[in-house]
Amino acid sequence: MMALLDVENLQVSFGGATALRGITLSVEHGEAVAILGANGAGKSTLLRALMGRVRCAAGAVRWKGADITNASTPDLIQRGLALCPEGRQLFQAMSVEDNLLLGAHLASSREARERLEDIYQRFPLLSKRRRELAGGFSGGEQQMIAIGRSLMSKPQLLLMDEPSSGLSPIAIGYVRDILLQVRETGMAILIVEQNVRLATEMSRRCYVLNRGLIGAEGPTEKLVQDPALADAFIGGGMSEPSSSPTS
Repeated sequence: MMALLDVENLQVSFGGATALRGITLSVEHGEAVAILGANGAGKSTLLRALMGRVRCAAGAVRWKGADITNASTPDLIQRGLALCPEGRQLFQAMSVEDNLLLGAHLASSREARERLEDIYQRFPLLSKRRRELAGGFSGGEQQMIAIGRSLMSKPQLLLMDEPSSGLSPIAIGYVRDILLQVRETGMAILIVEQNVRLATEMSRRCYVLNRGLIGAEGPTEKLVQDPALADAFIGGGMSEPSSSPTS
């Protein structure tokens, strides 16, 4: 069976500077894969390129064997990709429900409502507080809203960009449980993360990015236990990084 997502020699440049210098990776159906690396390694740029947010200068991206290199974001969403961005990027002054519905803007009104009920069944807290403003939720709860919004497009592959960013250890555990629940449904996940513990719990396989290149790849648990790899590519981040309290 061909991979769900295949990326071959992907290159991205900004103003003459090369951010990604030939990335090759794959994600199988139902697989959770982690991407590790220090700040500035190119992790978020990779996810943005996969979602059509930035243009690829060279290389190829294939979805179930079909070339989707530089496809538009709406086309990619309809095919089955979804991005949950770093920092959650919710509309703080809008209700939980209105934020969720933004994730189904390409669906019919009837389909969007059906998907909304699915999210409420999955996350009862959001159902109970659907009329409340998103800005009144804690950081971990806001991440739940952001994940729910991404799931509203019914993706087959969920791209997660730094889901633990800015969260306390307790909130990170909360988000981990949510993502494990999503993974157990059989959905594929490609997670960019600096929290090595979370990446290890979420994935069996990972890629380590360093300055726009794949510095290493293999079993997550094995790679994160390599001190030399940690110092060179993950900024010595083998231990769980400190987190600020939830807001």
